[in-house]
Amino acid sequence: MISIEEILEILIVAVILFGGSKKIPELARSLGRASGEFQRGKMEIEREIRNAINYTPQQQATVNVREAARNLGISVDGKSDDQLRSEIAQVLGVKKE
Repeated sequence: MISIEEILEILIVAVILFGGSKKIPELARSLGRASGEFQRGKMEIEREIRNAINYTPQQQATVNVREAARNLGISVDGKSDDQLRSEIAQVLGVKKE
């Protein structure tokens, strides 16, 4: 898998070769904005999942645990909601109360 650093290096080389050094500040601003949006989205999803883990049993019925697990890259095949909640908690580093 290609890391973010490698992607950034490739983009910088491409900008220098095809757009000149004048485009680098513009590219840096765009990447900063995109990175900020990505981090905000990631934090929002993590907050929702943490809240879902700590819901009462009645509230848990309304949370789509399977979708949250899939979004985190967890296989949902043949697993109960409680198993998925435990795996989600492990991935996020949250202790299940």
